[in-house]
This record gives sequence, structure tokens and C-alpha cells, in this order.
Amino acid sequence: MTIAVFAALLVGLGLLVAGAEFLVRGASSLAMIVGLSPLIIGLTVVSCGTSAPELAVSLQSAGIGQGDLALGNIIGSNIFNVLMILGLSAVVLPLTVARQLVRLDVPIMIGVSALMILFALDGQVGRSDGIILVVGSVIYTSFLVYQGRKESSALPSDGPPPDLAVSPLPIHTRILVNVGWVLLGLVMLVGGSRLLVYGAVFVAEAMGVSQLIIGLTIVAAGTSMPELATSVVASYRGEQDIAVGNVVGSNIFNVLAVLGATATVGGVSVDAAVLHFDLPVMIAVAIACLPIFYTGNRISRWEGLLFIGYYVAYSAYLIFDAVGHDQIGLFSNVMLIFVIPLTVITLITVMWQHPKTVKPLITLKSIPLGRKLSKSQSYQSPIELDSPGHKDIEADSQSPPAK
Repeated sequence: MTIAVFAALLVGLGLLVAGAEFLVRGASSLAMIVGLSPLIIGLTVVSCGTSAPELAVSLQSAGIGQGDLALGNIIGSNIFNVLMILGLSAVVLPLTVARQLVRLDVPIMIGVSALMILFALDGQVGRSDGIILVVGSVIYTSFLVYQGRKESSALPSDGPPPDLAVSPLPIHTRILVNVGWVLLGLVMLVGGSRLLVYGAVFVAEAMGVSQLIIGLTIVAAGTSMPELATSVVASYRGEQDIAVGNVVGSNIFNVLAVLGATATVGGVSVDAAVLHFDLPVMIAVAIACLPIFYTGNRISRWEGLLFIGYYVAYSAYLIFDAVGHDQIGLFSNVMLIFVIPLTVITLITVMWQHPKTVKPLITLKSIPLGRKLSKSQSYQSPIELDSPGHKDIEADSQSPPAK
């Protein structure tokens, strides 16, 4: 049995890496073909697809009466997505955050997390609550697709993208090919995550860990492996909108669609410990995204390491609490009195040192070569001062004249 578990872990990891590569390639190409931004694709297609393991595990757990495992899987996945996945992705390569995430999607993520707490106050997320959440997921996804199509139609068209112009395949064939890559990647991600969960749960049960702790840690991390693999690979390949949009979209999808569908099937009971600790941690993690994303519209490596450190601390607390360690009180006091306040002060200081400027409507990147701005455009929309092109111009203007 030990060999089988070890083989499941290895095969699952291989499927996750390969599936993430296929999914990112197909999704980024599909976004270019259909005229949607990579951010919209990451918030919709990629996030819904990588959240498929959470949906499958939660529905299966609720169907066999293991509500603690289902709820722990959803909460733990959302915490893991932000702290560990964004943290690792930022360590691989500092992430640029789209302004839409700060203005719209992160506040929605915070809002649906607060709504989940509101529904859980009576100790259960009932069928009516689940229906409301599922309807919310449909409205949110429809709005994203509509907004993406609206933005793409408003942009000036200078012909097909370069890779489409030189491709010998018709556009419909290219769409089908990339949809096939996305579906293949999703299948491999789901299969790989199931193998990882199988091996991890077997080890945890052999150690006598409770279902709730398994759901909050091992199952949550296992079902979030598609998000982890996809975001890390996307970050490495430079598809940062997919990397960040995948995490934010998955968290929203987990609450609205996964919890909604699970509660609609038979309701989900909420333990008092979850209501008083894990749910507040989940919403605190969601709120923490705002100052992190706000500072320069990017996630730096030190902020990624901060996220990873907090996930390690959260996991350590769960383990200490599960085994009844006598130092859990000291650990909690250190976190509440020193670590968390110091982090808050640091983030406030960083935000103060990075004042936000109004983004112009016209930048150097949006001006075709050989085209001059009109007087009205120059007056209403000055060229962005922090753009790479401006820095090059400024450097040239400061260089001594040629002799």
C-alpha cells in the first residue's frame, strides 16, 4: 500500500504540471482569438476549470454525509489560494496586478466571503442560501464575459494579431484546437489532484487527523493543486493576468458555485470553531489582498514570502490545535500581539510611500508609430510618466549631444 500511495503522489504531480502547461497555453491563445483579455479568461474559464476538483470533492463529501470535509475544503482552498499560490507565484516572478482586480474583483471576493459568514451565522448554509449563491455565480460570470466583450469591441482594430495573420489554419479550427488544449489540461489537472488527495488523505487518516483538519489542510491543498500549478506556470511564462485572475476568480467561484451547489444538494452544517476562527481567517486573507495589490499594482517577492509565511503559521496553528499542543496559547499570542500588528504597520507604511496617480487615457504603448497626438488629446490625456517609453525618452534627453 505504501508503494501505491507513493506512486499516486508522483503520477498526480506529473499530471498537474503537464495539465497546467496545456491549460495556460490554450487559455492564453484562446483569449487572443476570441477577443477577451487574459484577465477575463483567468477569472472565468481558467478559474472555473481549476476549481473543478473543489466542486467534485465537496459534492461527493456532502452526498455521503461528510459536511465538515466539504466546508473545510472550500475555506481551506480559499486561504491556500491567496497565501500559498499567490505567494509562490510572486516569488517566481513579481506579479503585475490589473486595476480591474483592485477596483472590482477583489472587493467582490471580500463581499462573497462576508456573505458566506452571514449565511453561516445560524450554524448551517441551507438550500435557499445555496440557490442564492449559485444565481450569484451565474450573474458574476455573465457580467465578466459581457464586460470583456465590450472592452475588446471598444479598442481600435489594426487587423488580426500577428500569430493569427501568419497561421495557415482557419480561425474556427484554431479555436477548436485551443479549446481542446484547455479541456485536456483540465482533465489532467482534475486527475492529478484526485491522485494527490487520495495519497494525502490516506496518510492523514493513518495519523488519526480529524475530517475538518483534513479538509482545511490536505484536501484543500490537494484540490488547489490545479490553481497552484496553473498560476506558477502562468507566472513563469509571463501570463500574469491569468496567474492572478485564476486565484481571485477561483476564490469567488468556490464560494458562489461550489458552496452554492453543495448547499443546494443537501445543506452544509457549520461548526462553531469554523465560524469563530477559520471563516474570519478566510475573510481577513481576502481583505489583505487590497493593500498588497494597491501598492504599485504589483505583488513583490517580499510580499509573496509574507503570504507564504502566514500560511505556514496558519497550518501550524491547525496542527497544534489538532494534537492539543501545550504551546498553542503562546503561539497564538505571538501572532496576535507581534506578528500581525507589525505586518499591518508595514503595509500601511508601504501604501503611504506609494501614492496612487491617476492613470492617463493615452500612453506611449497605445500610440501607433508615426502618429502624432492632436492638441486636444495632448491636453486631456498626457503621456504616462512612468511608462517604459517615457523613461527611454527622458534618458535620451539627458544624455550629452553627440560631438
